[in-house]
Amino acid sequence: MPKHALLPAALLALGAGTAQADSSLDELRAEIRQMRDHYETRLAELEARLKQAEARPAPAAEAAAAPSGNDINPEIGLVLQGSYARREGGEHHLTGYLTGGHDHGSSRGFNLDHTELTLAANIDTQFRGYANIAFVDDAAEVEEAWFQTLGLGKGFTLKAGRFLSGIGYANEQHPHAWDFADNSLMYRALFGEHLGQDGVQAKWLAPVETFLELGLEMGRGGNFPGSAAGGDRNGPGAWAAFAHAGGDVGANASWRAGLSYLHAKPVDRDSGMEDLNDVEAETLMSGHSRTWLADFVWKWAPDGNPRARSLKVQAEYFHRRERGDLTCADNTADGGLCSGLTDAYRSRQSGWYAQTVYQFMPRWRLGLRYDRLDTGSVDFGANNANLPVADYHPNKWSFMVDYAPSEFSLLRLQLARDHAMAGNPDNGQVTLQYVHSLGAHGAHRY
Repeated sequence: MPKHALLPAALLALGAGTAQADSSLDELRAEIRQMRDHYETRLAELEARLKQAEARPAPAAEAAAAPSGNDINPEIGLVLQGSYARREGGEHHLTGYLTGGHDHGSSRGFNLDHTELTLAANIDTQFRGYANIAFVDDAAEVEEAWFQTLGLGKGFTLKAGRFLSGIGYANEQHPHAWDFADNSLMYRALFGEHLGQDGVQAKWLAPVETFLELGLEMGRGGNFPGSAAGGDRNGPGAWAAFAHAGGDVGANASWRAGLSYLHAKPVDRDSGMEDLNDVEAETLMSGHSRTWLADFVWKWAPDGNPRARSLKVQAEYFHRRERGDLTCADNTADGGLCSGLTDAYRSRQSGWYAQTVYQFMPRWRLGLRYDRLDTGSVDFGANNANLPVADYHPNKWSFMVDYAPSEFSLLRLQLARDHAMAGNPDNGQVTLQYVHSLGAHGAHRY
């Protein structure tokens, strides 16, 4: 091709290329506009759906408004507890005390002591429910069955139903949570085992750095030191108040202390004791029972971690005053001295226990407890001629060692010297005990 024709051809090719590039750029701009329009449409749809969702009730609120039985999935647990116990034969009651309540202590030989079935679950966003059913031999007893609020706020909690009272320290513990194979003499004298209330409990946790808890209870008062007849009224047959405080001491230790008060109004409260002729006599007491309790617990563990080593020191003290009328039922047919006489009754009694438990290596613990009661001042009125007025200090030493292969099982050996009954000491008590937990098992209290 001649040289003069090359330039026009090159210009034509360059123009064609430029036109093609402009066309591709227009197509790219059109695709971007289409994508932008698409995303704007999708964003508008999502904003509309979000506004609709915000206008509807929350799923939790819907579930609370219309709960379904199929949604319930309770935590179910079972505690197996048994023992072999070596004891002196015959009766071993507390000298100088009118006692009652229920006691799950062991008899001699092999025993299936105390089996507990527990069920617990959040009912909805506002309430939680709990039940503890105890089996002893062929009898079943509802020890606890309550509901508790979850959302009152401001540190307030309300519990209603049947529950273990918040007074003292050990009262809220079930037998499988005890540090020893049996209960202290103090709790045996006060409640038989522990005080249960059928009623309502209110607690307030103060919004302060130091732990501070205040509580008030009103109950039927059907359990010792109240009575079934005393609970047969429109108002409360017993009420209690308590305050607990606690905190940390550095990184290794913590403490808790408490003061409690219980007022019960028994009517024909039944108790048994031997009269001055050593014949079993039934007594019926009506009046007022007032009890003050003080408790203290101190715990230590390196860096606050109790897995390897830990130490717990625990003590409680009580002072109880009762006044009213006491009837000594007629037992003359059995050779007794009581003829059904009713007269004034007054008593002032006290007692305490102190214990320490040391975990010296993982899974192994040693424990020592001393119990001591004071029969104090007791006046049966005219029945002083029929019933003994003791001047005695029931006491007991207990030593234990236990091994926990896991948090769900425990094996324990306990040795004790029991002087709870005047003139009938039991210096060689031996208890071998097992405690096993199956299924759900909540954390124990502090």
